[in-house]
Amino acid sequence: MAKGYWIARVDVTDPDTYKNYVAANAKAFGKYGARFIVRGGEFECMEGAARQRNVVIEFPSYQAALECYRSPEYAEALEIRRHAGVNDLVVIEGYDGPQP
Repeated sequence: MAKGYWIARVDVTDPDTYKNYVAANAKAFGKYGARFIVRGGEFECMEGAARQRNVVIEFPSYQAALECYRSPEYAEALEIRRHAGVNDLVVIEGYDGPQP
């Protein structure tokens, strides 16, 4: 079964509120088996527009990734995040097929 991922690009406008979001999201992420693959870090934008922060979170399955986002636990964190910055987020299914 393919894993699921959240891919987020964030411009933090209120660092203190964003810290509160990070603390609040741990409950949902723990419940749904989330694991950070990318959490900030140095980057170079090679094409398109960039945001200040990039995050990739792995879940055991695509369904778990969707359920986490739609959960009441994450809804609490999401309400905090909405006041902390501008965010682009996709939930995407991983690929388990042949590699080149």
